[in-house]
Amino acid sequence: MLTKIARMRRYLGQSMRLMVGVPEYSTYVDHMRRTHPGQPVMSYEEFFRERQEARYGGKGKITRCC
Repeated sequence: MLTKIARMRRYLGQSMRLMVGVPEYSTYVDHMRRTHPGQPVMSYEEFFRERQEARYGGKGKITRCC
């Protein structure tokens, strides 16, 4: 019962983060280690910054119409 509640809580948290556009860092790390073992893994700060720039545009460029 407690494991079901913990799992539901984890999925709910992950869903909320994805709804606002913040992907899961641990998912990224797992993917990089499984799929790209020779490449370096970004720190959490680098990952967060890169995701924010990808979503909202970075370095002063505007990627929206208005």
